[in-house]
Amino acid sequence: MAIVVIPSAWFFGSSVIGHSAGKATLSLDNFELTFEENFDVLDVSAWGPNTKWISHTPWSGDFGDAAFVDPRPAFPFVVKDGVLRIEARKGSDGYWRSGLLSSADSSGHGFMQQFGYFEMRAKLPKGPGLWPAFWLIANKDPDTSSEIDVIEHYGAAPAMYESVVHIWPKNKAARKYEHILQHQVPEGALYEDFHTYGMKMDEDWIIFYFDRKEVGRSPTQPENKRPMFILLNLAMGSGWPIENTPNPSFMYVDYVRAWKEKIQ
Repeated sequence: MAIVVIPSAWFFGSSVIGHSAGKATLSLDNFELTFEENFDVLDVSAWGPNTKWISHTPWSGDFGDAAFVDPRPAFPFVVKDGVLRIEARKGSDGYWRSGLLSSADSSGHGFMQQFGYFEMRAKLPKGPGLWPAFWLIANKDPDTSSEIDVIEHYGAAPAMYESVVHIWPKNKAARKYEHILQHQVPEGALYEDFHTYGMKMDEDWIIFYFDRKEVGRSPTQPENKRPMFILLNLAMGSGWPIENTPNPSFMYVDYVRAWKEKIQ
C-alpha cells in the first residue's frame, strides 16, 4: 500500500466543564445499544478466547509503572453491587500491579465498532502518580494505529482531564497526528462522585462529553474511521512520580456502553 506522507501535526484545545452547563444534553433517541457491561458479573480472562474482556492489551504491551496482571480472586478486579473496582497495589517486592480491560483479544475477537457513541460511568482514584483512562483503538492497519482517549486523567493535576486523538505511525512513511483537549473541572470533582465520560464519532466529528454535555470536538481523521475496540484501565506514572501514590488505590466503574446510530 502506498503511503502519502503528511507532516506530523499537534493541536491543543481547552474547555471549562462549568461553561458547558448551558449546552443541550446529548440525546440518544436515534441510537441503539450495541454493547452493555453493567458489571453484575465480570467475564474476563488473561488472553481469551471466548470471554467478554481480556486483562491485557491485545498487542501484549504494558505501559506506565504498574504491570497489568492476569485476573485472580479479588485482584485486580472486584465486582460488587453492579460496580467494578480496579485496584492498583504495591506488593511486598516493591512493584506496583494493576488492572486493564480490553473488549477485543489478540486474534481480533470481541467487541469493536465503527462510529457511534461510547460511554463509561466511573469514579476516579485520587492521588499523585495515578493515570486512569477510558479509550478506544484500531491497530490492525499495517501503517498506523488510531487511538481516541475519551478520558485520561493524571492524578498530579486534580482539576483537569484530557481527551486526545492520536494517530501513531508504524513506519517512517506514515504520519503522526495528535489533538489534545484539556478539560478544566472543579478540583476533586472526579473523585467525589460518579460521572459519565463519552465520545460520539461520525464521518465528520469526534465529540467528547462530560455527563452528556459536549466539552470539545476534533475533526474525524481518515485513520479514525476503522472499527475500534474499548479499553479501560488504572495505570500509573506516565512520567509523574509515584512515590506518594496511595497504596492501594481504587478506580470504580459503574458501566461501559456503546450505541450506534439507527439506519434511517
